[in-house]
Amino acid sequence: MKIKEVIVVEGKDDTARIKSAVDADTIETNGSAIDESVLEQIQHAQDKRGVIIFTDPDYPGERIRHIVSQHIPACKHAFLPKHRARAKHDKGIGIEHATIADIQEALSAVYELVDIQEGEIAKADLVNYGLIGGPKAAKRREKLGLALRIGKTNGKQLLKRLNMFHITSHQLNEVMDQIIQEERDEQ
Repeated sequence: MKIKEVIVVEGKDDTARIKSAVDADTIETNGSAIDESVLEQIQHAQDKRGVIIFTDPDYPGERIRHIVSQHIPACKHAFLPKHRARAKHDKGIGIEHATIADIQEALSAVYELVDIQEGEIAKADLVNYGLIGGPKAAKRREKLGLALRIGKTNGKQLLKRLNMFHITSHQLNEVMDQIIQEERDEQ
């Protein structure tokens, strides 16, 4: 079983720790300087699957929670007390320091489970559209990310994001047809 909602965390270490505890997708804010593109991604995730904000129990974490909540008020919230997020020898506080059991307990009060479904889009689709491995791949991924509101991605992240946001083959086909037509018009 997989957590339905997308979990908003601060960074890569938080993502790694959460993924060791539960089967979930995450969006990383990369600290408290949240830009519009990340907020748009979170809003899109809220619209598609729901969002759980799970930030560190410290000032920067609470600031991020506040910023996201102001822009996307319907988010769910998971909390971890400071004493459960403290690093060994008191060298910091963060989700990345919590035990797997503590993370599971904090999330259990707010998440919904769904049956894991394979994504509709395959890596072969990305190759066919020149989104990976081609000379125009980076530019096409950037245009696709903007059009589908999934953010800028590299080749590895694209397939994951398309499926995380439940983008259908039909939606991908429509947007890629537009992108390819724009490229032809520019020539």
